[in-house]
Order: sequence, then C-alpha cells, then structure tokens
Amino acid sequence: MALREFKLPDPGEGLTEADIVTWHVAVGDTVKVNDVVVEVETAKSLVELPVPFAGTVSALHVAEGDTVEVGTPIITVDDGVGGAAAPAAPAPAQEPASPAAPAPDGEEIGEGLIGGTTSTGRTAVLVGYGVKQTEAVRRPRKGAATPAPAASPAAAPVHQSTNVSTSVRSDARPDAPGVQESSNVSTSARPQAATGARALAKPPVRKLAKDLGVDLGSVTPTGDGGVVTRADVESAASGASQPAAAAPDRSVEPGARETRVPVKGVRKMTAQAMVGSAFTAPHVTEWVTVDVTATMDLVENLKRDKEFRDVKVTPLLVLAKAMCVAVRRNPEINASWDEAAQEIVLKHYVNLGIAAATPRGLVVPNIKDADRMTMRELADAIAGLTATAREGRTQPADMSGGTLTITNVGVFGVDAGTPILNPGESAILAFGSVTRRPWVVGTGAEERIEPRWVTTLALSFDHRLVDGELGSRFLADVAALLADPARGLVWG
Repeated sequence: MALREFKLPDPGEGLTEADIVTWHVAVGDTVKVNDVVVEVETAKSLVELPVPFAGTVSALHVAEGDTVEVGTPIITVDDGVGGAAAPAAPAPAQEPASPAAPAPDGEEIGEGLIGGTTSTGRTAVLVGYGVKQTEAVRRPRKGAATPAPAASPAAAPVHQSTNVSTSVRSDARPDAPGVQESSNVSTSARPQAATGARALAKPPVRKLAKDLGVDLGSVTPTGDGGVVTRADVESAASGASQPAAAAPDRSVEPGARETRVPVKGVRKMTAQAMVGSAFTAPHVTEWVTVDVTATMDLVENLKRDKEFRDVKVTPLLVLAKAMCVAVRRNPEINASWDEAAQEIVLKHYVNLGIAAATPRGLVVPNIKDADRMTMRELADAIAGLTATAREGRTQPADMSGGTLTITNVGVFGVDAGTPILNPGESAILAFGSVTRRPWVVGTGAEERIEPRWVTTLALSFDHRLVDGELGSRFLADVAALLADPARGLVWG
C-alpha cells in the first residue's frame, strides 16, 4: 500500500492561496486519474482540480471554506500499490477506458493552473494530467460488493470523470454543490439519495432551484450522466408536496444581530484593486444628461430588423457602439499610465469591458477589439458575454486586458454615479436609467415641452493622462451619438 498526497497546485499569476469551496469525494471513495476531487476559488476564478493518481481516498486534510496556501497537502490517496501486488502493475500496459480529453474546440484554457510534472511521470495541465504507460491498481469502494480477484474490470463502480477547466459560478457558496460543465461526464449509477452524493446541475439550474425552493437532492435527474435539468427542477416545483416557503432560511440564525462574511476570492481581489485604483489614479467625474429618444427609436427599429431578430437589442448596444466611435475621434482617451516607465501607453484597439455584479463579487469581462465590430457583431459579443457570466463560465482571460469600461447602473433604477476606474484603464462610463421626462424641444417660437426618453452619463477618468478638455470632448461625443445615432455614419 502506498499513500500519496495531492498538494494544492500553483494557480499562477502570483497567487499564493485558494479557498476550498466543495469536495466532490469523501474518505473511502475510489478515484481515477483526472477525476475532479475538489472545487477551489482563487482571486481570479473558480477551478475544479483533477487528481493525478488513482486509488482510494484515505484522508481529506482541509475542510470546505478553509483558505489553503499553495503546496499544502489537501488529500491523501491510497493507490493500492505495495508488497506482492507491485510487480503485477506493468502487466496490463494499457490506458484506462477514459483518458483525459482535450479541451473542446474554442475553449479558452488561459494560464496553466497546474505546472510541472507529477511524481507519476505525467505532465500536469489545467484540465488534467498527461497519459502514463501504466496505471495504479485500483481498489473498490469500502463496503461495496467485491467480486473474485479475477473478475472483469467492468465490474468496478464507475465514477465521475470530468475534464473541466475554469468556471465562475453564479451561486458560488461554501455550501453549494459542485458543478460539472463538460460534455465528457460519466457518473456513478448509484442513486444520489441512497449515498448522500451531491446532485449534478449547472449554475443556472441551481439558482432556479434555490429561487423555487426545490431541494436538488430530491429531484430525479433526466439529463445525460445524471445531470439535473431546468425541466426537472420546474417539474419538481410544480408537483412538490410541500410549498417552497416551507424551506427554512438558514442564512440568518434566529435572534442574530449581525453576520460576518469572510472576504475571499474574487471579492477580496476586487476590493484590493478598487482601493489601489482610488488612491493611485486621480479620479475626475463629469456628467451629462441627454435626450436619447432617437436611440430608443433605433433600438425598436433594430428589433424589427431581420438581421437582429435572433439577438437581444438594448440601449447598451448603442452606447457600446457610440463609445467605440467616440474613441476614433478622441484616441488619447484610450490609454494607460505606465508608472514604472513613466510613459503614457496609447492603445490602438478597444477592449470594451462590461461590469457585472455577481454573488462572488464584481467581474468585468471585456469584448476584445470591440472597435472593429459591426453593430451585429457587437450585439452577438455582448450576448455571449452575458450568457457566459450567467452560466458561471467567465474565464480569467476574458477579464484582463480591458481599455475602457461601461457600468450599467441604470438597470437598478439609478440615474448616475461616480464609478472607480479599473486598474490599468483610463476611463469608465456609468450608464444611468433611461426614463420619460419633460424636455424642452424646438427653438424660438416652436419651443415646447414634450415627454422624452432621457438618461444621464457619468464619465470617470484618470486625470494624469486625460485632462478636462479631452474627457469633456469624449463624453460630449458619446452623448451626441446617443441623441442622434445617425452621426455615427459621418463620424465612424
């Protein structure tokens, strides 16, 4: 028997620790190479870690919610090799039935989460470990019916084998079950209710279940690999024997006067970045209130256009396009400050960020080369960004390299604000709510008051590299394009 420790790998980018979110295994479980055993949260994202060797779990060294430093042992696996059994291992000389699969086409891998080579000879990669010529002898789960020693390997229980890189869950909590986001998933055939195993479901389905008060553990899954689907949850909600309100709210204990929430992961990193930005870059914020009736008319026309029929069209789309056009007229706004070199770096591309609030904290994924996109391409990009964020699959690479950002506070009914710059960016624009207000139209004798669609834009910029004239011109150009989108044909 050989006990092998799996240590928390280096997540890269200078990160030295991670939080244990969800264990997918328990002591006594049998695991295969590349089985996902734990879900951890770094300051960048949520990551599912595969185990680099096969065997039986003999110990879990850390609990869910613990913060662990890189290199700390987190799990011990008994690989079943030792004594007389050792010489028998090379005999099969073949790979397991389901080796590590490559990432799906188009999937962004990003930085190598697990670097170097393991003691088994496999090269560690983000989604798993490379193949090896021999496999460790596996032992069945404790308490399981064990066939004769000569029984076929097919009799061994089948467990999850998921090749997944990084995910950002919309419901990431220390007590939230893990989620597999890959199509290469095989699960144990034993019933969840009988074993106490966590139900498999994607983040949007978990949120739906939470909103409807449905216990995922009691839902019969119909999806591939035993995954609970949205239809399963809706069916359980409509036919549930107990009302949704019957589920007790465990978030606040009765009589508690306050609750302390540990600052970890993305929220901790965001807080540090915002403090650094606020006290490093001298912020200036300017406002302009503008009649955007023409923009609202354009939105309605685009909704009826067959080219935009299958994509969501909102005023945010027009604003994103307007900012890209305004950058062409004011290229100096699209820059960053290099403190070490004492240089202003002018960017000849626009990576347009869209700020999004999530339970894990503020994330700002950005659309690469947004200035080179048509209106339809930009609409698709925004839709894809939004869908990815909702499904909890925003990658670290999608949140880096931004040049300008939009924060849409209007969706909360807020008119304006003073947004804080993302580190490394020169400007951020807050988009206020679009509401009907009395507005003076016409001139001279034709001047009159009419109800119009009106909004307020607030632009914060780094006064080290953007002076008042440049910031004012950029903001005025964006406002003019929203007041009269046809100007984009001339300015663009």
